[in-house]
Amino acid sequence: MGLTPDGLGPIVVQLLLALGFSALILSLALLISPRKRSKDHDTFECGVTYYGDARGVFNIKFYLVAVLFILFDIEAVFLYPWAVSLGKFTEVGLGSFLFLEMLLFIGVLVVGLYYIWKKGALEWD
Repeated sequence: MGLTPDGLGPIVVQLLLALGFSALILSLALLISPRKRSKDHDTFECGVTYYGDARGVFNIKFYLVAVLFILFDIEAVFLYPWAVSLGKFTEVGLGSFLFLEMLLFIGVLVVGLYYIWKKGALEWD
């Protein structure tokens, strides 16, 4: 088993490093953690006393805004590699095609944003 990129060597090395680092961090946490117990802890331990049931109902708009944030965050993640590779595709002659494809992608997202905006999904009332 060689350490060439086409072998399994790099994967095994990466796996061993990940397992070793995880074991090291867990061992250090056990060694340096405080041993004495303090008084009663609240469930969330944030300093604010909680009230009601932990299985309370949340407004669905909270989840919708979270999903929308993730969606547009992923869009931003896709824009960076596209912008980096656009120059190479332009040299080959596919720059305008790639640019139109990205305009189509952003257009679909803008139409979706307009739709949820008009539906009132971003209103907090």
